[in-house]
Amino acid sequence: TVCHSRLIEILSRTIKDGRVVSLIHKYLRSGILNHGMFEASHEGTPQGGPLSPLLSNIMLNELDKELTRRGHLFVRYADDSMIFCRSKSAAKQTKESITRFIEGKLHLRVNKEKTTVSYVKGVKYLGYSFYN
Repeated sequence: TVCHSRLIEILSRTIKDGRVVSLIHKYLRSGILNHGMFEASHEGTPQGGPLSPLLSNIMLNELDKELTRRGHLFVRYADDSMIFCRSKSAAKQTKESITRFIEGKLHLRVNKEKTTVSYVKGVKYLGYSFYN
């Protein structure tokens, strides 16, 4: 769930035309119709909207920069990521610190049930597994 204020802050760093940022902000706050009743939206991006994948990637680009800054090898497709570490203890420590970054700095929630530390052999990622 994307925090609107955090996303607008990130967008404002690179988009210098305030009209564009304002238009995106209006898009985010446009709300939805649920059984014919209007519901305001205070967080998240409209599902199936044309801007949603782009805005998600802009938000998660901040994660990519942080992982690169820390020297981690990683792969990300949309909101699915794999971070590669040399040991299980390093992976556990990375999981904890990156979760703090994602939740604290980006104001996104990490799915604790889907987030695992494991050996890459046999792990499925986007329907593919890695084997020797």
